[in-house]
Amino acid sequence: MGTTAMFSSHFLRSVFFFFVFFINNGTNADEQLRALLELKTALDPDAVFLSSWTSDGNPCGEDFEGVVCNVHGKVANITLQGLGLYGFISPEVSRLRSLSGLFLHYNALTGTIPKEIGNLTELSDLYLNVNNFSGSLPLEFGNLASLQVLQLCYNQLTGSIPNQLSRLKKLTVLALQSNHLTGAIPASLGDLTKLTRLDLSSNHLFGSIPGKLAEVPLLTILDVHNNSLSGNVPSELGRLEGGFRYKNNKDLCGKGFYPLRTCTSADLLNPNRPEPYGPEDSKGIPQSADIKKSHCSTTSANCPSPSNVSKAPIIACLVSLVAGVLVMSLVAFAWYRRQKQKIGGSLEITESRFSTDHSKDVYRKSASPLISLEYSSGWDPLSDGRSGIGFSEEVSQSFRFNLEEIEFATQYFSEVNLLGRSNFAATYKGILRDGSVVAVKSIYKTSCKTEEPEFLKGLKILTSLRHDNLVRLRGFCCSRSRGECFLVYDFVANGSLSHYLDPKKGDENSPILDWPTRVSIIKGIAKGIEYLHGNRSNKPALVHQNISANNVLVDHHFKPLLSGSGLYRLLADDVVFSTLKGSAAMGYLAPEYTTTGRFTEKSDVYAFGVIIFQILAGKSRTNHLKLGTEAGKLDDLMDGNLNGSFSKSEATRLTGIALICTAESPHQRPRMEVVLQELSRGI
Repeated sequence: MGTTAMFSSHFLRSVFFFFVFFINNGTNADEQLRALLELKTALDPDAVFLSSWTSDGNPCGEDFEGVVCNVHGKVANITLQGLGLYGFISPEVSRLRSLSGLFLHYNALTGTIPKEIGNLTELSDLYLNVNNFSGSLPLEFGNLASLQVLQLCYNQLTGSIPNQLSRLKKLTVLALQSNHLTGAIPASLGDLTKLTRLDLSSNHLFGSIPGKLAEVPLLTILDVHNNSLSGNVPSELGRLEGGFRYKNNKDLCGKGFYPLRTCTSADLLNPNRPEPYGPEDSKGIPQSADIKKSHCSTTSANCPSPSNVSKAPIIACLVSLVAGVLVMSLVAFAWYRRQKQKIGGSLEITESRFSTDHSKDVYRKSASPLISLEYSSGWDPLSDGRSGIGFSEEVSQSFRFNLEEIEFATQYFSEVNLLGRSNFAATYKGILRDGSVVAVKSIYKTSCKTEEPEFLKGLKILTSLRHDNLVRLRGFCCSRSRGECFLVYDFVANGSLSHYLDPKKGDENSPILDWPTRVSIIKGIAKGIEYLHGNRSNKPALVHQNISANNVLVDHHFKPLLSGSGLYRLLADDVVFSTLKGSAAMGYLAPEYTTTGRFTEKSDVYAFGVIIFQILAGKSRTNHLKLGTEAGKLDDLMDGNLNGSFSKSEATRLTGIALICTAESPHQRPRMEVVLQELSRGI
């Protein structure tokens, strides 16, 4: 009997496994494809940005940009931030049941957030911030039991904060700032014991701050500034120190919270109740009448008991299932015996190979190691022993930022702070806690190198670059949950050199550079390039690859600073290639690149020569001027805005250097060391 029972158990399990495998692999791929194509139509109605999503493509291959599958061939992550999408989110996204990350931030999406997202029970990261979503927060979000990060800030959401969010027991970050939310702060949010950051600032919330929030053990940031809150501030929130932000709530009071007034007896009535109450709910939050029906549990008094539910459909379903099992049992058993070892072994190997510190088994098909750079409780790429790539402890500690610092500096990536956006990155102005001004370059993970050791090696090289004519890297931060790597540079006040080319008369934003400043800028650029090309003890020889007027920044003393130095060491090859289109259009690309496809130091020398022509002429396009210079017509080259106020001998020498630097053959161009020596002689 024991043997028979054991056989029956194995047999039934094999039948069950067969059905699961058959159903998943027979229908899941088509269903995923249909869901993704519906999502594409909604997000990108004119098919401008998601042209790689096609009906004959493979979502788990190399075809679908921004789509990542797990080891079981199911879509696990969709990463489309910063693409300029202007559609809406289709409810069909709920058919991607294995989705663990949905990253659609920094777009221009509109409409309401579909309640169907609440069906994605494996979703752990939902980033819909910095869009134009309207309507209320779906009550169904309370069903997202795996959710850890919910970013909905900088939208146009209205209504109140649902009590249902208190069911998200794994939630660590809830960011709802800069919307149009009303009502009181639900005291039930205090039940979120893993919450570390709660940002409700810049809304229209009223009532008091629930004392229960002060009891959340891991909470480090509570931001409620710019609301209409009133009443006594729980004294326990003082433990958060600078993490508690409460200004611009004129009716708040409390002891020890400067500049709040001291509470009166009237303020101290009901100190922990989130008043005023909504008209429909005695618990303090206005809710729709069908919430209990839609979200009841089997233990709720408002739900029908299991005994009152008709059992006929269940019995019919069981009969059909048993019949199906009997019909296919012999086939299933034979298949199980043949496949047991093969499938079991391959799954074990695959899962061990691709598992991370999260139990998502996400397999990266596209270029980025950032999926595994962040450890489970933070965003530190070197915390798990990767310092073996060559980072000293001193260097790694001094260059590492955490995500909170980045978000604080940029005001959570406010559009007001956006300096520029490219096809692989966005750059924001920021202010660190010490008051220093920085530029934060956010690089999308799909744009980074595939091999993690290469990516980390590139970071190490970037931290080694220190020169007066290079923009200083302050540090970096890599976030798996956001799908981005952040490079923090010193902010350079006067913008790029391109702002000083083609000046418009009378335009204060494009002033005319005098002659000594132009000469100084040329020399400074040369020094920066020569430093990159040199092989120092602490850094290898580097080719910049993308020298242009846009990548030469000018500080408040008009000292030139090369930006983007070594950046290509972090980026995937196709991304680096895509950046060359602009360089080629502006004439910076050395002619030999079209035949060799390679960059050398002489490629940088060629681009430097082009910049000399641009600075002398005060123009961004100088090809025809170069031809005139070759014919000995110096006056045709020089910027007329100088009104003749320049040294002709210096201009002649600089023109000669520019001509030899832009020679057709790389062998005829001098090394940057020689160029620098020539610039120092008589100029």
